[in-house]
Amino acid sequence: MNPFNHDIAAPETPLVNVNFNGKWIQVPKGANVVEVTREQDEFLPHYCYHPKLSISGNCRMCLFEMGTPKMDAKRQPVMGADGKPEIAWIPKPQIGCATQVTEGMGIRTNSPLAEECRKGVMEFLLINHPLDCPICDQAGECKLQEYSSEYGTNTSRFVEEKVKKPKLFDLGRNIMLDDERCILCTRCIRFAKEVMDDDVLGIVNRGSHNTVTCHPNKRFDNNYSLNTVDICPVGALTSKDFRFKMRVWFLKETNSICTSCGTGCNVTVGSREGVVYRLTPRENEEVNSLWMCDAGRLNIHYLHDEKRFSRPLARVSGDLFESGWDDVLGQASRRLKAFSGGQIAVVASARMTNEELFLAKLWIDELKVSLYDVVPRAGKADGFLRSADLNPNSSGARLLGVSKEGKDLPAIRDAVKSGAIKALIVLHEDAAEIGLTPEDLKKLDLIVFVGLIPNATTQAAHFILPAAGFAEKRGSMINVNGRLQRLNPAHQPPGEALEDWEILRDLRSQTTGGNGIGSVEDVFHAMAGQISVLSGLCLGRIGDMGVPLDLEAKAPKRESSPAGVAAS
Repeated sequence: MNPFNHDIAAPETPLVNVNFNGKWIQVPKGANVVEVTREQDEFLPHYCYHPKLSISGNCRMCLFEMGTPKMDAKRQPVMGADGKPEIAWIPKPQIGCATQVTEGMGIRTNSPLAEECRKGVMEFLLINHPLDCPICDQAGECKLQEYSSEYGTNTSRFVEEKVKKPKLFDLGRNIMLDDERCILCTRCIRFAKEVMDDDVLGIVNRGSHNTVTCHPNKRFDNNYSLNTVDICPVGALTSKDFRFKMRVWFLKETNSICTSCGTGCNVTVGSREGVVYRLTPRENEEVNSLWMCDAGRLNIHYLHDEKRFSRPLARVSGDLFESGWDDVLGQASRRLKAFSGGQIAVVASARMTNEELFLAKLWIDELKVSLYDVVPRAGKADGFLRSADLNPNSSGARLLGVSKEGKDLPAIRDAVKSGAIKALIVLHEDAAEIGLTPEDLKKLDLIVFVGLIPNATTQAAHFILPAAGFAEKRGSMINVNGRLQRLNPAHQPPGEALEDWEILRDLRSQTTGGNGIGSVEDVFHAMAGQISVLSGLCLGRIGDMGVPLDLEAKAPKRESSPAGVAAS
């Protein structure tokens, strides 16, 4: 993803012998001491070091005691009683992030000298820090707070007046900077310059008056700026969207994926009591490393739109009325059965999961519908993580046979306009996007809409079936690189909304018969039985990191008669 992968040693890297806290171990040559300590399941505290950024060595928190092999007069290592080289310890501590291991090196990360020096660093860092933990948004995730409990003191020897730095500096459209909390680790500066090639941040002034700021007449407005909030070790950089909304320790964290484009960045969904408060990137070197774009991160508020559908609706005498699921599903199915397959069209969505698309295709085939497709969404790739395909599951829609790459959409539009299509099923889309006007929709005898938010289609729909959002359901998607990944529910859908696979199962059951499905795992099992590239997989085996699929080598094989999903 970027050249600064300090934590990943190349396979061919030779090993060297080092004395780590009294025991001899072998580690890859050239690894830095922070990495070596992590490999030994211990921890060397640090602020400025980040495995994906260049090494700056300016926080001085990762101090350790270092030694080299003791040499005799002939420049040969002096061997101890244990047959190992004796170590000559350097009296001055070194920084672990910028020190690479060499043969025979001695490392003491927990010596009295190292710990005393770290306490000195903490005392220095806390001189001017405001210690406004009760209101700081980083509380609960603040490294300064965590390390101060181990290396800090409960008193201060500082008697001078504290330096007051700028507060509430508007750094960019998504970022607020509290310079008074900044410890000048420069992670944000290095991220902007090295990862985003947006060299817009820097440090101005001297000594204790140093501050991070934007270059004159510039703003920190690139589409990945919120990643600096994640890597800021203190509360200096905060997200305007998340700021002061929720304490992080109240959030339930759920591993899932972003559905804002075809990349499918791995994310952690932070939610509480049915509300998603934030998405943060989850490390997956095969997909998004440690990063994600701001657009995907902030694309969560529609889940809590006040106009979102939470109960099934049926249109009576021109008006929509709330009704029960049994009544709405029964009415919709009875009216749908009055039409032949040639009079029905389906506009599906590549925002749906594989399981939902699989059931949709089964239903389409059983209804003998010939006009169906998904709505393509093309954008502009940014060369980093943002994909040109703005649908999260175009690969799944193609694999499962629901997508015709948008080729059927003009035919659907023309057939509705001409009156050849009498019934339209719209799944998580808006018929206006394929060129159908409100007047066109009024010609239809039946419109069944499955989705979340009102749009032009719902204004004419006869039945509106409220569905779950991406953070409320379990299922799988395939990203643009052919990686099968899993969605996990962070909370329940609002009101009486159901997951799409449940809605499609019930509609199919009442119109064409057959279900045999009790869970979304059953749907995946049936799908894996028919799609060869998914054979042997299940939602549990996908795991949190996903599974690569060889989509080109293994063409999808759909059996002539659906198996695995029993017909009643």
